[in-house]
Amino acid sequence: MSTTVPPSPPHPSITGRLPALDALRAIGSVAVVAHHVGFTTGVSMNSQWGTWLARMDVGVAVFFVLSGFLLFRPWALSAATGLPRPGVRRYFWRRALRILPAYWLTVLVCLIVLPQNRPASAGDWLRHLTFTQIYQRDQLRAGLGQTWSLATEVMFYLVLPLVAVFAVGRTWRPVRTLAIAAGGVLVTAGWLILMGLGVINTAVHTMWLPSYAAWFCGGIVLAVAHVALQTRTGPAVLRVLDDLAAAPVACWAAAAGLLAIATTPIAGPLDLAEPTAAEFAVKLTLYLAVASLIMIPVAFGEQKTGVHKAFGSTSARWLGLVSYGLFLWHPLVIEMIYLAADRPLFTGGLLETFALTMAGGLAFATASYYGIERPIQALGARRHPRPATAQPESRAPTVNPPH
Repeated sequence: MSTTVPPSPPHPSITGRLPALDALRAIGSVAVVAHHVGFTTGVSMNSQWGTWLARMDVGVAVFFVLSGFLLFRPWALSAATGLPRPGVRRYFWRRALRILPAYWLTVLVCLIVLPQNRPASAGDWLRHLTFTQIYQRDQLRAGLGQTWSLATEVMFYLVLPLVAVFAVGRTWRPVRTLAIAAGGVLVTAGWLILMGLGVINTAVHTMWLPSYAAWFCGGIVLAVAHVALQTRTGPAVLRVLDDLAAAPVACWAAAAGLLAIATTPIAGPLDLAEPTAAEFAVKLTLYLAVASLIMIPVAFGEQKTGVHKAFGSTSARWLGLVSYGLFLWHPLVIEMIYLAADRPLFTGGLLETFALTMAGGLAFATASYYGIERPIQALGARRHPRPATAQPESRAPTVNPPH
């Protein structure tokens, strides 16, 4: 008996945006802000409940899983519906417009304004402007420590088209694509084995792409499953994701429980001390599960539920739009707060510092989005306009044979 759902013609909504996912960027950014404020004020290391703040770096996992999902989905959609494949040149152009202008301005301001960075060497400028600051030890400058994850994500952007061509192939076989995409787990596992053997070290190599291949590929797997469900071209077992999406409280409670496990020593130190390979592996695994469970109720299921309406509301989507700027600018705001008050590190009130950081970070983020990001993306869109949506090919998508 076949376990594959019969194919059906693609509905226009299948190829549209998923607006509720915009809010997940805001959740990731706010989590990262809480993580950095908790560390800077010392609360993460000096109180029992502060361990939760230390693990708010789970926001990075949310970013990476979401990136894998959103960026791979167009390739999966093109194969499943017969629409043209995404143009690689246009893909790189859009990625560059999205991240480079605001990022370069952040680097410029931090290296010039913050006294801890003066005088910035030519190497500092070169490394941060080219996203190579993570490939040597202790090269992240004040106000720019968070950019390690952006440098890792940029490397994912560069390899994604090759991954997509290899994983999708010429015909739509979702089970095959799922199996290949899951290979990212093997990449991370091999990397962790090398760490355990001492071939590579946790001081530098925990920031490199192979450490997080499983996170990005987790998003890719969810993207393939999402397209297969929407086009009814995948195995019926994938419906479990829609079933999970119908129980958002259960998913998020499970995510909270896994994060609670991560607050224990099993997931490694809470400060900047280097974890063992085993501790790092546990943390990566728990964070992948947490990020996936947070995302499933928002990405899957009927897009008209209360969850989707809340996440797709105007205010939630606005926070998602400016979240990149919040991510970029909030460390500078923290540095400015401590410089203005002449406050020593690991001191200060948590709530006060968090409120000031969020207020200042959102102010910078708003100026960044409306003054830089949106105008430049609009100019770039006029230079490389979005191609007209083609009609799907008349043939039905090729599906896996029954197993």
